[in-house]
Amino acid sequence: MTLAIPHARAVSDAVPPVLGAGLAVPLVDGRSVPYANLDHAASAPCLRAVRDAVDELLPWYASVHRGAGLASQVSTRVYEHARTVVREFVGARRTDAVVFTRNTTDALNLLARALPKGTSVVVFDTDHHAALLPWRGRLVRRISTVAALDAALRSCPTGPRLVVVTGASNVTGELWPVSEVVSVARGHGARVVLDAAQLAPHRPVDIRALDVDYVVLSGHKLYAPFGVGALVGRADWLRAAAPYLAGGGATSQVHDDLSVTWAVGVERHEAGTPNVVGAHALAVACATIADWGWDAIIAHERALLARLRAGLAGVPGVRQLSLFGAERSADRVAVVSFAVDGQDPGLLAAALSAEHGIGVRDGAFCAHVATRRLLATAGAAGTRALRASIGLGTTEEHVDRLVAALHTLVADGPRWTYELVDGRWTPTPDPRPLPPFLGGDA
Repeated sequence: MTLAIPHARAVSDAVPPVLGAGLAVPLVDGRSVPYANLDHAASAPCLRAVRDAVDELLPWYASVHRGAGLASQVSTRVYEHARTVVREFVGARRTDAVVFTRNTTDALNLLARALPKGTSVVVFDTDHHAALLPWRGRLVRRISTVAALDAALRSCPTGPRLVVVTGASNVTGELWPVSEVVSVARGHGARVVLDAAQLAPHRPVDIRALDVDYVVLSGHKLYAPFGVGALVGRADWLRAAAPYLAGGGATSQVHDDLSVTWAVGVERHEAGTPNVVGAHALAVACATIADWGWDAIIAHERALLARLRAGLAGVPGVRQLSLFGAERSADRVAVVSFAVDGQDPGLLAAALSAEHGIGVRDGAFCAHVATRRLLATAGAAGTRALRASIGLGTTEEHVDRLVAALHTLVADGPRWTYELVDGRWTPTPDPRPLPPFLGGDA
């Protein structure tokens, strides 16, 4: 008895529909416009199919594992079925473990805790902090290029080795040459973990085809914003490691002296009441995307990305950031970061929101080392940039509105007044009403 994963699609939809596509947001001048969400790289909106599946599950929601009630049995089957769906989505091996976590950051920290004693870790310092920071306290080699990987692995002492690589940069969207990384790693007997947080929503991920040992991903970037991620990969290090958290669910037996026999399977690292709703949401998102097919999704995003990059190229002073330069710049997911000469990115982001109804990200994108280096390489001042990221809910009008708004802001500046409040530019005054669930009258 497992709740069905929905596969229905609307004939008119080219890509799976998301919630919020018709959201109207107020502007500071009193008008309302459709929201142009160009911040998918931070968190993607919820798929409509995910919302519907969660609504279907909630009346049945109960404790998982060991519950005798029918609702508990249903929830348990839903939770365990989600492992199967996620396993299939990433092309995992039959023997691979699928551990549900809170997100990619949590998954990588779990793996870091599970590394055998003496493991050397090689990281690329241009990665997201989630991939860069969990290994502190280990023997870490930091490198900047794939060309430096062979020497870094040669310098590692005898013992287990792990290479951490990001599938797609959350700063520039560029795809990392994972096959090259794996080839070098295998020559030194090293394992590879792929951070697929930014890759999985835009491209198929296949553990066996890529020949990586672990994949980590986040539901909130994969159109399932219900607080779940996953670590998928080889089970031996996870079985041998101490539990990630100590508590109920991770135990096989707790003795009178409080000594513990820990669970052997994935439950060993899933202490506490698991997020069955989040796991189901992630599974439905994976199944929906797989059912829809990648061709339509990739075509949708590539067309909009080309439109966005061409439009930005025509805005005076815009400098687009790139990790690899022209030789690989065409191979990327739908993320673009850029600086604008003489413009504060935080003020531009605030004005784009308040005056044009556009959501973008400004800052260093939890990749401070990469962003500083890329800005310097592009000849841009400062340590922060703007990022526009495209997803299933993005339209040509959203892209065109951003480009037109940037032209206006660069030529004439903001029409409203702004001030720094706690380090963020804020419209002053800000007459935009809050939505009703926050006590507003929007």
